[in-house]
Amino acid sequence: MSAKLSLLQLGLLTLARSVMGQQVNGEDYDSPDAGPPADYFAADASLPVDKILSAVSKLSDVGDSYPLSTESDQESKIFSDWASFDEGAAIVFTADMDVDCDGLDYQCDGNEDGQDQTNWGSLAAYEVPFIVIPDEYLTNNEETLSGNNIAAVICNGKIFYGILGDSNGNDPQVTGEASWLMARTCFPDDNLAGDKGHGDADVTYILFLGEKAVLPGDVIDENYISDFGKLKSMGNDLMNSLLSNIGLNGDPQTDPTSTSTSTATPTPTGGDCSWPGHCEGASCSSDDDCSDDLACNDGSCSPP
Repeated sequence: MSAKLSLLQLGLLTLARSVMGQQVNGEDYDSPDAGPPADYFAADASLPVDKILSAVSKLSDVGDSYPLSTESDQESKIFSDWASFDEGAAIVFTADMDVDCDGLDYQCDGNEDGQDQTNWGSLAAYEVPFIVIPDEYLTNNEETLSGNNIAAVICNGKIFYGILGDSNGNDPQVTGEASWLMARTCFPDDNLAGDKGHGDADVTYILFLGEKAVLPGDVIDENYISDFGKLKSMGNDLMNSLLSNIGLNGDPQTDPTSTSTSTATPTPTGGDCSWPGHCEGASCSSDDDCSDDLACNDGSCSPP
């Protein structure tokens, strides 16, 4: 009996540690090689990464464009197609990923021009998974981007949650930056540092808008996140709301500019496609409701 009891107690202790493991003392993780583990801020594995990226590829409402770097002519477009939803509203852009160590860890390896402050404090780049947007864009959109907004970063086939933690004031201002922790979690084999980023423009940043998307002040201070469980739960809720709005969880696609919503869920009738529910034969109201190269003809997805 004692052996069985010990095993039971061990199991309960392991479970308790697992539950409490996402509540942290930030200072304990403020280290270049011992930051919070990836699963603390990884999205639910059931989220359809490929379908999300397919939907992103069809966005067309460009709010602003910024270069990927001060030396690059390639620009990253910030799309606002999803910015007006009641729940899960977001802007989206795809870019590379440079390493930002501004804040508490501004002296990180390779960061010769670091600053000891971030926009809303002095975040620890080793402990906080944060992203960066151009300062001009932030200034022009302060009403919906008040700081510490939840972000979903799709990189290397996975989704991780972070916050909007800093802005870029370079000349020219650029996109595609994330904290040491976020960058090295996305690309763990690349030994990224302050002077070495991920150069391919294949990272998708989904930044959620409005006060409901802001990580509460009781789980983040000017330096650290103390409750990664809250970050994950908010991220998953916001992502699921967004997926519902764009028809990727079985619900109908919602037009964010309309006061009414469709009640008919598209049903595939014509073979496979990369966006189930939007294949040939599915009902539609515009080309955006149809997968791949299909077009909306007379209320039905079909070859153009």
